[in-house]
Amino acid sequence: MVSHRPFQRIQPLSLLAQLISRRVDGCLQIVSGSISWLLYLDEGTLAFATNSTQPFDRLDRVLDQLRDRVPSLTQLTQAQLRQFETVSGTYPATSADYQAIEWLIAQGFLDRSQATELIELLAIEVLKPFLTVTEGMYEVIAKANFLGYPNLCRLDLRPIVERCHSELRSRQSVPPKATRPDAAFPTAPSARSLSFTTPQPNSTPIAAVPTGSAGIGSATATAQAQYKIACIDDSPTVLQAISTFLNDSSVSVIMINDPVKALMQVVRSKPDIILLDVGMPNLDGYELCSLLRRHPSFKQTPIIMVTGHTGFIDRAKAKIAGASGYLTKPFTQSELVKTVFRYLE
Repeated sequence: MVSHRPFQRIQPLSLLAQLISRRVDGCLQIVSGSISWLLYLDEGTLAFATNSTQPFDRLDRVLDQLRDRVPSLTQLTQAQLRQFETVSGTYPATSADYQAIEWLIAQGFLDRSQATELIELLAIEVLKPFLTVTEGMYEVIAKANFLGYPNLCRLDLRPIVERCHSELRSRQSVPPKATRPDAAFPTAPSARSLSFTTPQPNSTPIAAVPTGSAGIGSATATAQAQYKIACIDDSPTVLQAISTFLNDSSVSVIMINDPVKALMQVVRSKPDIILLDVGMPNLDGYELCSLLRRHPSFKQTPIIMVTGHTGFIDRAKAKIAGASGYLTKPFTQSELVKTVFRYLE
């Protein structure tokens, strides 16, 4: 089965969050300008990532990083890898650079764990420029359509994406004169460069991302904001996507990723409404909602539980905890905005 979207604006963070949440099996193919990307997914994990920008030069660079720790690689010549550059096959075919990695294992240059490290380092190089994409075309080709689909490893995609996102954001703080002219990836143009253009109301829905990461605890503040919205979620990727969906001059979004510290941050910021993820480590959303309701400042503040669980028991638990409403993942920008402003009004 092929899932296809025509040429459109793309929000890479939201798109990847959706693919992780839905445990997608298949190759995500993206075309933007003259560059194409291939992200091979295995039930929402990453099996391999590549793009059309000199893939064998990239493979050489990353192998150079491993040579000090992998003695067998010193015997490998560039020409041996370049034999795979001309490899082709019936569409859809597994990428030539992945086939080269399989050959490295078969020839004894790498063991499977070393190949996993290599694939992760390659993924970081590939995903950094992908996160700067703003428009293009994409489709998902089902795994069943491939012969020899990548299966050397299954990498948790979320921390890789969050690392790339963090490194790109850190580049923004480097003064232009200090930026190396041969930098591998473009510096994002502004503080919100990874938010991209806010999608239209009927755009692809944002999806849940598995919990359990460290990240940000900051605010997107607007001087003219009439309302303050606190978003509590342990995933920076989801927080960034929600902030983008709520990008409006009438609101400021307070992003909180540590549920244990959330109560104090909410007390300090005094938001007009709280979006609260249910599935968080150490302190889940139901417990945090109950704690907030016991505080005199938040007895009447709207608290919206955000979760991928839609069962009767889950809704009952939210009601018992004192939640004002329930927003089910995945949701569109239209659904999110409608829910928020219904309670604000």
